[in-house]
Amino acid sequence: MADVNTASAAFLATIPSPDQGVWHIGPVPIRAYALCIIAGIIVAIWLGERRWVNRGGTKGTVIDVAVFAVPFGLVGGRLYHVITDNQLYFGEGKNPLNALKIWDGGLGIWGAIALGAVGALIACRRRGIPLPAMADALAPGIVIAQAIGRLGNYFNQELYGAHTDLPWGLEIYQRYNPTNPDDFLNGVSTGVQLADSPVHPTFLYELIWNLGVALLVIWADKKFRLGHGRVFALYVAGYTAGRFWIEMMRTDTANHILGLRVNVWTSILLFAAAIAYFVLAAKRGPREAPETLWSKDVPREDADAASASADSGESHAEVAAAPDTVRDSAADKATEDPKPDAEK
Repeated sequence: MADVNTASAAFLATIPSPDQGVWHIGPVPIRAYALCIIAGIIVAIWLGERRWVNRGGTKGTVIDVAVFAVPFGLVGGRLYHVITDNQLYFGEGKNPLNALKIWDGGLGIWGAIALGAVGALIACRRRGIPLPAMADALAPGIVIAQAIGRLGNYFNQELYGAHTDLPWGLEIYQRYNPTNPDDFLNGVSTGVQLADSPVHPTFLYELIWNLGVALLVIWADKKFRLGHGRVFALYVAGYTAGRFWIEMMRTDTANHILGLRVNVWTSILLFAAAIAYFVLAAKRGPREAPETLWSKDVPREDADAASASADSGESHAEVAAAPDTVRDSAADKATEDPKPDAEK
């Protein structure tokens, strides 16, 4: 019995890392990081599509926007990473061509958002719909996709913090690649822990934080009927608030400005900008009307029908949420005998 308790305590004391992050089917590498990014994109599109249609938009629009936004975002994310961590790719003993190896990890979320927004803007203009409304529909899915993407860091055994004795410390191991001893990323664990192990699993902290931000954004949007980009602003504010303190815990190599990591400064500036936008955009009035979200290439009669359906749904929701006396009154009126035409 004592042995069982000891084994349980040892298991709960730390979180083991995966033995490897890359598998091969013949000559084809299967990378956990890439799979996590792909899974995140799929979830973001699925949730964004549901939210867009529920707001009165045309079905299929989010997929059309993703065709532009996703490739733009991937390029932007890689550019941001290479620019802010240029010492990893340029200089003595470095291979600049490694900057193109996106499959090895390294995507900066703000580069992905910035250039992805350019792609989304192109698609929204082609469809004749407002970009802020699309951003509001996509916001929760984006932050959930970020959470899923952090699992890729777990498999790559990267982006962790300093040594810790906390029960959820992360074990990190030496990895060895027989074909290239310097390529730890594509190696397999030797079972020997690194000197600082166990460490703070900062990727896990951000994963949990991001899921919390997604729930907050969905709740606030439903309760306050946010519009005009305010949902997206809330996501940015919530994410950067967490990224600020999590970034401070990380020990991976990064460039600094005035003693702080670049991404810490980025979080501070974007948090302030998001809060300012959230407040100022409230002056633009209530959420966008459903008819403004209908793609211009869809027949007008279909748009009118969808708008009426959305209005009907909101009306039913309002009656369902009304006090019992109001619902009873509505029911009584519905069952009254119809009056002569002269009295209508």
